[in-house]
Amino acid sequence: MKIIIVGCGKIGTAILSSLAAEGHDVVAIDNQPAVVDAITDVYDVMGVTGSGADCDTLQEAGVAGAELFVAVTGSDELNMLSCFIAGKLGASHTIARIRNPEYNDSSLGFLRRELGLSMSINPERLAAVEVLNILKFPSAVKIESFSHRNFVMMELWLHADSPFAGARLSDLRQRFGAKFLICTVQRSGEVFIPDGSFTLQAGDKIGMTAMLGELTKLLKSMGIAQKRARDILILGGSRTAYYLAKMLAAVGSNVKIIEQDAAVCESLCESLPKAVVIHGDGTGQELLLEEGLTGMDAFVALTGMDEENILLSIYAASRNVPKVIAKINRDGMAGLAERIGLETMVSPSRIISDVLVRYARALENSLGSPVETLYQLMDGAAEALEFIVNGESDLTGVPLRDLPTRSGILIAAIFRDRKSVLPTGEDVILPGDRVIVIAKGRRLRDLSDILA
Repeated sequence: MKIIIVGCGKIGTAILSSLAAEGHDVVAIDNQPAVVDAITDVYDVMGVTGSGADCDTLQEAGVAGAELFVAVTGSDELNMLSCFIAGKLGASHTIARIRNPEYNDSSLGFLRRELGLSMSINPERLAAVEVLNILKFPSAVKIESFSHRNFVMMELWLHADSPFAGARLSDLRQRFGAKFLICTVQRSGEVFIPDGSFTLQAGDKIGMTAMLGELTKLLKSMGIAQKRARDILILGGSRTAYYLAKMLAAVGSNVKIIEQDAAVCESLCESLPKAVVIHGDGTGQELLLEEGLTGMDAFVALTGMDEENILLSIYAASRNVPKVIAKINRDGMAGLAERIGLETMVSPSRIISDVLVRYARALENSLGSPVETLYQLMDGAAEALEFIVNGESDLTGVPLRDLPTRSGILIAAIFRDRKSVLPTGEDVILPGDRVIVIAKGRRLRDLSDILA
């Protein structure tokens, strides 16, 4: 599929990297020649230098034959204009990055309709939602939901005192009296799709699926406190911080934001009357302590610098803040942060890459069983995908134990008539079901791809 990406910053580079890895014909457009040269040297993409709102540039990139056009420059207005022009020149589907809260709070529906956008994406808002979900379950390093909103996938680390450490998977459900499924295990850099004989160890990072009620029951029986974080200190007054503070205030949390730009502080004070906004340099440990760091339930580092977010999050963890979260956009930095002890990170670029990969796979497979939801797991080594079963297929009506599935595949859940099923070998897939599949080392575009 031919895809054009306008804007090769952190978000654009993450998107084109993921889509090129999917095997798509990707064209990157940026107005900086050095950026285009660097992108084409590293990734298997074609580069064009110019503005995404210039007709000649778009035609040079082959916009008339593009099945997907994505504009993710730093300007919302340029992104919208680029998509509008691309649509007029023949691009089949257009997606614009729109970050400004004024657009997202009031007129987004109107803009999407009038500009003919297929979708708008807001990495900062999606990152804020991910942080909010983690703060509801502080023991998690990641938590994602599917179309059945009460069904989630959680990743967490097993520490030495975890009751899971040393246990076989086949013994866990009976021991803890909750319905859950451990789908993935990461150990010493290797990822496993475990079976019942697999024995967990301290230091493992596990991914498990369950209904929210069952998950709460499980965590309580494990002795993991699940008090929602109520007092939160946010470092950096970014757009992500704005969206997060607004969401937290809506659920009754106490939010304090530290930002060193006076103009940004004034804007946040006006737009977030329930938050406390502090003008100061949050990279100074003294200020963090003065503003009550050690009494907080959570510390969230949301500056524009990955290095600052990592270092100050490590410092907050050393001061025994119960939950510490850092925003990190560069994959290499995320690996470094994990190695030095930072457990929980969010990445707007990864979140948006997931969204775009899911959208592209759905476009490729509009007649089969399309991808409804897609998440990368275990640092990208595995994926969780939700498929809609359209009509009869070789998979329907066959007990799961008799399905010849490929290696590295696990059917983790089936949604049917608003009910969720953690499947056994006796269960079958029926037309109309939604099926969650965990895939290690494979890119699935259709549910039938799980068959050997």
